[in-house]
Amino acid sequence: MQFVVYDPFHTPTEAKINALVDFLVESLGEYGDPAHQIRKCVGFALREYESFGGFVIEMRDDSGVLGVSVVNQTGMSEYVPENLLVYIAVRQNSRGLGLGSALLQETVNRAKGNLALHVEPDNPARRLYERNGFSSKYIEMRLYKEG
Repeated sequence: MQFVVYDPFHTPTEAKINALVDFLVESLGEYGDPAHQIRKCVGFALREYESFGGFVIEMRDDSGVLGVSVVNQTGMSEYVPENLLVYIAVRQNSRGLGLGSALLQETVNRAKGNLALHVEPDNPARRLYERNGFSSKYIEMRLYKEG
């Protein structure tokens, strides 16, 4: 198993980006977002848009992609964590083997500063995050403005 890290200085090809986005769409299932939103998140991590950057980690072996994580840097600290772990997923037929913990630990180790993430209350991955030191500090509320 190996980890490949992509960031604004080590960018993947567009074909690789599309493959990673497709992997996340499939692997996140009902807890994911549409492909165009995931693609935009990857773009922010790679600084294709004006942003603080971030990184994408691809966990793979000889059989192909095993997992992917995407982190966006927030540009803030202290009152808001420096990093937002936006997406993390392991291939469905490889779950329960410790790969989620391995990918999460690699992601935490790579991040400079603290991390936050959003998880739905009924998402089974919530236990993975809690086992790895994440805790619920707030209930997030959002207001979507029309237009």
